[in-house]
Amino acid sequence: MNTALKSAARGVPVLAILAALLAGCSHLQVARLWPFQHQAAAAPEAVNELVAESPEGVPAVSMGQYWDRNTLLVDLTAASGEGSVRLRPTAGAAWPMRLEFRVQSGSVARLEVAGAQRVTYLVPASGGPVVLKLDPGVYTARTAVLTVSWHPAGLAGG
Repeated sequence: MNTALKSAARGVPVLAILAALLAGCSHLQVARLWPFQHQAAAAPEAVNELVAESPEGVPAVSMGQYWDRNTLLVDLTAASGEGSVRLRPTAGAAWPMRLEFRVQSGSVARLEVAGAQRVTYLVPASGGPVVLKLDPGVYTARTAVLTVSWHPAGLAGG
């Protein structure tokens, strides 16, 4: 019995060392050895559902379009100051079921969208990007063009 206890006592440090080594390896992602590691979310894939037209002589603002389930997100975080863009569906396509715009707080103070109806959104002066969901009825299946315009802080009230 005494010999069995001595054998078990010798095995405890070995098991402790193995446990410590295994715990230290939990952060490794080599060849995805650990199936329980969380996968990073994939970046959204850019699409071209809407055609953007800038007023003549005005450089086009960089904007991306991404699907978020059945909502088309139009990324206007590059927009600043004052500007506008006209949006229409690509040839042969219809408007997306839902539409939202992402703008950068502090870059613009107000975003206006005009189609079948006109809606105005106030953008916070500070913080990160803000997603503004377009209200139902602002555009319909028969709306030819949506005009999206943004304005700087000095014009937020009017």
